[in-house]
Parts: sequence; C-alpha cells; structure tokens
Amino acid sequence: MRDTVSEQTLHEMRDYYRARAAEYDEWFYRRGRYDRGPDANARWFADAEEVFAALDALEITGDVLELAPGTGIWTERLARTARSITAVDASPEMVAINRARVASDRVTYVLAYLFTWRPERTYDAVVFGFWLSHVPDERLDAFWRMVAAALRPGGTIFFVDSLRDHTSTAADHQLPDESSQVMIRRLNNGTEFQIVKNFHAPAAVQARCAAAGLDVTVRETPTYFQYGIGTQRP
Repeated sequence: MRDTVSEQTLHEMRDYYRARAAEYDEWFYRRGRYDRGPDANARWFADAEEVFAALDALEITGDVLELAPGTGIWTERLARTARSITAVDASPEMVAINRARVASDRVTYVLAYLFTWRPERTYDAVVFGFWLSHVPDERLDAFWRMVAAALRPGGTIFFVDSLRDHTSTAADHQLPDESSQVMIRRLNNGTEFQIVKNFHAPAAVQARCAAAGLDVTVRETPTYFQYGIGTQRP
C-alpha cells in the first residue's frame, strides 16, 4: 500500500503549476529540457496527433466542462465545436495564458482548487488533459464520482494523460518509483517542487470509471499517451 499524499504536497503541486505556467508549453512542444532528440520528438508528435484526431472525431458540441485546462492546448480545439466551455483551473497564470491563446467569449474561466471544487450543474461533455495522473490514488474514486456528477446522462467524457516513459519528461527529471505517488519536478531556474504523478493501467481506469457510472474505453498510443473516451450511463 502506497503512502497517502499530504495536503502540503497538493498545495506544493498547485504552486508548481502556477510558477511553471510560462514554461509549460516547452514540455508539450519539446523545447529546452524536454527536447529529447529528433527520433523521440517525432514519436511524441505522432502520438499527439493520434490523440488530437481522437478528440476531433468526437466533434463535441453543447456545453463542455474542462478541468485543469492549463495553457489552452485542448481548450483551443474544443472551442472549434463547443457551444460553451467552462474551464476550471487553480492557476491564474495558466488562465491568463489560456485566455489570450483561445480568445473566445464562449469560454468562461473559473479559478478553483479542483480537489475541493464541485460542479453546480451538468454538462454535455467533461474533458481533461494531463490531470488524472496528478490525482492521488486515495482521491481517485471521489474524482470519478465528481466527473460523473458533472455529466448529463449520455454525456461524453474525454481525457488524455501520460504513459510511463523516461523521455516524456525533462532530461533532469526522474520518474517516481512505482511504489511512490510523488516525484520531484524542477523549473528552468532549478527550483524544486514535489508533485503527484501516477500512471494507471487501462483496465484499472476502466474499472474505476465503471464504479462511478461511466462507460469508458482507454487506449494507448505507441509510446507516450493514454486517452479515454466514454459516456455517462443513461
């Protein structure tokens, strides 16, 4: 049994993403410490295109709840078809970048701590990118229940997260041991933070979703990503 994650670590993770906001896109676009060379970068972008294509194929319309939208990589794509997006993030720095990037009056931003925030209505879809791995195991079932509560019957869920591969993170990062939920992350200036980082087997994700009333299928790209597509049971 792995140790539970302290509230202090969760707050430190929030501080990390606030401080990292201006650097965040370096990770996704493989720049600086995240540039792992032409071959690894090519695999990364090919895998990312698979996930983008899966999301685009859903043609999500209606009202969308996006959790931890960050700098807007996924918000931007959702805004192509969604009637409205409610984007909930704890970092005002991330929200500012997202707002400037997406520049849509159909996106409403909510500053809130996701471990305590609860939806006040239901949505046609719930989407989150690279958030699931930051939810402690002991909070995971409650998280899936919150997602289910936010979805109307028959609503759509889509999420993407990381597979365990050492080249997915910065060259000076080390992935956590499988017995730990916590890893050390560094900013470009060397400042260190503890964050939660978990990797989930597809069958385990599907089982926990099913327990919350969500029918979800989880797929994996060849190297870097895991993504789930599903619905709220009618």
